[in-house]
Amino acid sequence: MSTSVVPPAPAALGRPVLDISGTPAIPFWREVLVELRKSYNTRAGVWYLLSIAMIIALIEAVILIVALVQDNVVLFEDNAFIAGTVTVLLLPVLAIMLVTSEWTQRSAMVSFTLEPRRARVVVAKLVVSLGFVVATLVMMLLVAVVATGIAEIVQPELTDWSFEIKYLFGFAIFQAVTMTIGFAFAALLLNTPAAIVLFFLYWYLLPILLAAIGGISESLGNTLEWINFQVAIGPLTEWEMNTGEEWAKLIVSGLIWIVLPLGLGIARILRAEVK
Repeated sequence: MSTSVVPPAPAALGRPVLDISGTPAIPFWREVLVELRKSYNTRAGVWYLLSIAMIIALIEAVILIVALVQDNVVLFEDNAFIAGTVTVLLLPVLAIMLVTSEWTQRSAMVSFTLEPRRARVVVAKLVVSLGFVVATLVMMLLVAVVATGIAEIVQPELTDWSFEIKYLFGFAIFQAVTMTIGFAFAALLLNTPAAIVLFFLYWYLLPILLAAIGGISESLGNTLEWINFQVAIGPLTEWEMNTGEEWAKLIVSGLIWIVLPLGLGIARILRAEVK
């Protein structure tokens, strides 16, 4: 009968041993702060955020000047959602870069060495992405206050400060969903240019193709509504989801364009070889 020889432990040989069993894990809030810093602590991130701010300021200024010159009514609600509409298309790119930059710049090994639990890193990135939605809401309201305040000084009789808060919540849902779709595409592809192209194809080209194909017949058009997420989420953002069919279309299209790519993307990140 053979016996196996167990080598002595390093401590038994007098070698120093680094015991990290009692070291506390990295708190999740710190991981969120780290991922937040990654979003703006690069040249691309800084210039992209500045570009968004400049685009919003330029568009708001032009629209306000035209309204004042032509003596049009200036609405606080319009000023807010003009700023918000710009961010709907631009902010998802920031979420894409937050996910893909580590893989294209080969810094993922550092991140996953410091935090081997990849799922926590992915969730932290998603929290940061959704945090930008909250920042967007604050920003659009501040921009609207400034623009409407200027109109109040110039033409107080043609300035309206009314605002329905339900539409702000509806916009928040739409912005959060859009950010999540960009995040899902980024996790699925792990490549910045490819994810950006796929997102804009989804946003611009897909609705046109579905509308064109749906125009062939009414029954085909009704069927395609079940996979057109941009159409399905419309009633929710307006708080007009009144039928079970509308909810069913939202759930089915959401599974196709959010849950499926996000699930596959996260699975890929968890299993991908880091080089």
